Amino acid sequence: MIESSLLLDFKIIDETDDYAVVDKPPYLLIHPTKPDGTRTLWQELRGLFAFEIAAGGQVSIVNRLDRETSGLVLIAKKAESARRFGLLMQRRQLKKEYLAIVYGWPEWENTLVDAALDRQGKHRDSAIWLKQMIHPSGAPAKSEFKVERRFIRSIGSARPPAAPLENAQKSDKFSLIRAIPHTGRTHQIRVHLSSIGHPIVGDKIYGPDEQLYLHFIETGWTPELECELFLPRHALHSARLTIEGDREWNSPLPQDLAEFMT
Repeated sequence: MIESSLLLDFKIIDETDDYAVVDKPPYLLIHPTKPDGTRTLWQELRGLFAFEIAAGGQVSIVNRLDRETSGLVLIAKKAESARRFGLLMQRRQLKKEYLAIVYGWPEWENTLVDAALDRQGKHRDSAIWLKQMIHPSGAPAKSEFKVERRFIRSIGSARPPAAPLENAQKSDKFSLIRAIPHTGRTHQIRVHLSSIGHPIVGDKIYGPDEQLYLHFIETGWTPELECELFLPRHALHSARLTIEGDREWNSPLPQDLAEFMT
């Protein structure tokens, strides 16, 4: 068993012969998407667990996270563990909670969004193939949101001189939200928060303007994008995993998000 330690920018916080729980940093891909040698969590874990794999084990990612999302990932190391975790997810006995920093101060303390999601390109022109939208013909999706903290952050001084002051004034209120997905649709938390007027800070697709994502693909992170998004990645963190009646794992906000709140 490997001790909890920093390994290639990710931390193993718990491990048994059957599973491991990893605290993933932002920007680390879960699975390979192109044959270009980009580092992925799956590949790193296959190297780390090579002995177990040689003895018939495997590396199965149970809860996948977007590249920019940080936090807890559960990995099954055996086929029977992967099946067990899969059944727990189907029965909603494997529960996930996220922390998100959003624009604005919600008028509610708790709310439930029950709105089906579908790929936007199926219903109208979409410049971003993966972008999801709320649509009645989509898959059922339900998310619960709770306000953890409302705060004001002085952002005007951090903006380039060309940034309009009125935009800074409109964006000084932020909130830390606990998001509890009751289903597991693509981009579910991001779409649902945006749909109720509180998009996630740094979200290039569901934030102020989807064109920002296209600009980012062309130019990378620029001062102009910082003016609109404030953070180079969306402020979403997988903070808690719970197996009902059995185990629970927690991860605090990573440094970049904690610093934004201060």
